[in-house]
Amino acid sequence: MWYVYIVQCKDKSFYTGVTTNLKRRIKEHNDSVLGAKYTKGRRPVKLVYSVKKKNKSLAQKEECRIKKLSRAEKLKIIKK
Repeated sequence: MWYVYIVQCKDKSFYTGVTTNLKRRIKEHNDSVLGAKYTKGRRPVKLVYSVKKKNKSLAQKEECRIKKLSRAEKLKIIKK
C-alpha cells in the first residue's frame, strides 16, 4: 500500500510526497537527515492529509496532480 500525503510546515507552507510507511516518513521529515531538503529548514511538520493508493504508479500520479494545485485548492482537499 502506498500513501500520498501533505504535511504543513512551521512556516505554513505545504509539502507533498509519497511513501509506504506514513509514520516513519513523518518522523524522518521532523527528526532525520532522511527528510526532504525542503522540510529541513521548516520543521516541525504536521501531517494534514493522506490517501491510500494501490501501487506506486497511482500514488505518484496523485502526488503530481496535488503538486499542481494552488494553495487554495490544496486547502479544500485538506478540509474534506
